Amino acid sequence: MLTALVEPWSLDIIFHREDCYRTGELDEVMLERIERVHHNMAQYRISEAFTELYRLFWDDFSGWYLEMVKPAYQCPIDAETIARTKHYFDELLRLLHPFMPFVTEEIWQDLRTENDPISICIASEPKAERKANEQILNRFALAVEAITAIRNIRKQKNIAQKEAVALHYIADENYPQEYEAVIRKMGNLKEVVAVEEKEASASAFIVKTTQYFVPMEGAIDKEAELKKLSTDLEYLEGFLASVMKKLSNERFVSSAPEKVVANERAKQADAEAKITAIKEQIAALQ
Repeated sequence: MLTALVEPWSLDIIFHREDCYRTGELDEVMLERIERVHHNMAQYRISEAFTELYRLFWDDFSGWYLEMVKPAYQCPIDAETIARTKHYFDELLRLLHPFMPFVTEEIWQDLRTENDPISICIASEPKAERKANEQILNRFALAVEAITAIRNIRKQKNIAQKEAVALHYIADENYPQEYEAVIRKMGNLKEVVAVEEKEASASAFIVKTTQYFVPMEGAIDKEAELKKLSTDLEYLEGFLASVMKKLSNERFVSSAPEKVVANERAKQADAEAKITAIKEQIAALQ
């Protein structure tokens, strides 16, 4: 499986790894998922454990990681990234073995080296040796949300994935600068530019508090965009009202765990920032 996927990739031992070939994020995702799997298994929640593994294999590894590190057509990839990819796949096989014993054993026999155990049955199970780095996970989630929003705009505007588009943004503390190369690659962007003002002629979206714009070069449908923004505004105002109802309840604020109250206050701040930004976008379009 993995061999068939990565063998066509041209390996260059002196090739310098680009910023888009990041591997550290999956380390943290693996740690988080492994901890959840072991917790669910200890509680005999077998279905939940398998769901975590499914998401790890299908979404995190296949849907995001492999797309991040996959080299462009006829371009090489570095040895470190290939080695890390094989390492992740090996850990995934070990985690999946209790749920899919025959398939994982068959693949293991194709991939194992002379230093590996003779059977996956006796291979050690991956353990979470430390807690996942929440900051890395949260920052990467911002990049994932931005890439997803760009893809949604392409779908809504019938823009082919092979057609490069531009991305503009108003920088703030929630802009994932360290993942800009990833956003550029996976969004197929011809440029990523920081701007000072909102762009009325662009399709806009917000990730947490950061405002993004995909210039449409006169192709934007103002009425459709206003309708979409109005719908988003109505939803956010309703969401904010529900959050404020909780926070105005003195019993909730005084008796709920501090982390829960802080989470609600963060939701309030995010919603208020998005409402302000959407109102400004609506005013710019009118």
